[in-house]
Amino acid sequence: MPTYEPSPEFLKAYSALSPEQKKKFRRAVEHFIEDLNSGRRFRIGLRVKGIQGGPDGMFEMTWAPNGRAIFSYGDEILEGEPHIIWHAVGTHAILP
Repeated sequence: MPTYEPSPEFLKAYSALSPEQKKKFRRAVEHFIEDLNSGRRFRIGLRVKGIQGGPDGMFEMTWAPNGRAIFSYGDEILEGEPHIIWHAVGTHAILP
């Protein structure tokens, strides 16, 4: 099972999401984890990709038509399992 850590900025932004937005984000994360565990590419609907013009190693994930999350991979905490660092969540406006 992948491990994760939310940044303080992520936690603040997540707390500002509406209950419906939180529900959509959590559902997208379920799919994200399923894809990580399967070893296959991320499903098309998540639109996981590197952030153009952003720092190396930063990725975005789509969780709603105007919902985005920014993450990176950190050092493994559990051997053989990816570690995800969540940096931001919100609308398309969070992208650099």
